[in-house]
Amino acid sequence: EGEQYAQIVTLFDRLDYLANFNNELVFCMAVEKLMEVEIPERAEYIRVILCELNRIASHFLFYGTMGMDAGASTPILYGFRDREKIQSVFESVSGARMMHNYFRIGGVKEDLPTDFFEKIYWLIDEIKKGVDQADSLLSFNEIFLNRTRNIGLINAEDAIDYGLTGPNLRASGVSYDLRKNDPYSIYERFDFDIPVGDRGDVWDRYFVRVQEIRESVKIIEQALKQIPDGEIAANVRRIARPPEGDIFVHAENPRGDFGVYLVSDGSDKPYRLKIRPPSFCNLMALRHMMRNAYVSDAVMILGSIDIVLGEVDR
Repeated sequence: EGEQYAQIVTLFDRLDYLANFNNELVFCMAVEKLMEVEIPERAEYIRVILCELNRIASHFLFYGTMGMDAGASTPILYGFRDREKIQSVFESVSGARMMHNYFRIGGVKEDLPTDFFEKIYWLIDEIKKGVDQADSLLSFNEIFLNRTRNIGLINAEDAIDYGLTGPNLRASGVSYDLRKNDPYSIYERFDFDIPVGDRGDVWDRYFVRVQEIRESVKIIEQALKQIPDGEIAANVRRIARPPEGDIFVHAENPRGDFGVYLVSDGSDKPYRLKIRPPSFCNLMALRHMMRNAYVSDAVMILGSIDIVLGEVDR
């Protein structure tokens, strides 16, 4: 609340180091809606592509750490390998592997590099190979199934009562995804499925994320076919001054429903800025998931929620 609007974007990178683009997007959308700014089509597509790559990178890291939590050291090598390929594309686009500070109020900082499409089609092929390898290596491994099936259970009703969102909610059988149920940006233009689980155990929370990687690839492929030429940013004053008012905007980040409540008094700084973080809210269900579990299962259950403590302790 002590920073100008343009200075705040980079702070959203630091809330969740695995959801940089997704978090930048929500803040920018909140300011843009208050200012009634129309975003150029090309910028919208760039945002979607980067947000979905962000989701995939986050889920690859989750895959690796889940394997590590179960005592398998190989998956973490695969997870970091595939995530690193995505990070290299992020670096070519934004100039930074992490903490990108790339989205702007009204669009994005700069256009895609000239070799982006060559890189992204190569990357999509690598992601498809990577998720297939990950799936075959870990998903139905007998030891992994014994460590994850019927452990950390939470049913759909309790998941809703605890305020779970994102993959953790969908793992309990609730087909709810903001990209489908409350579309933002241009997500209504894309055809994709919402993976759901049937038990709400550790394995469901793991496998929903593996399936989501494939769905994100579908979205990216459609966006690449549809992306137009044109401007990458609206004509917005460098020092933004949204009119007086308040607004709540939320979006589906890799961990769930990430929301921003913004109050403007007409100045160049927010009067109030409240964040609704998915990790913090999802963590509230941990005690319920731990019921009747062994101490040795605690790490698996906590890991399956996929929290980022920087966002929890914001």
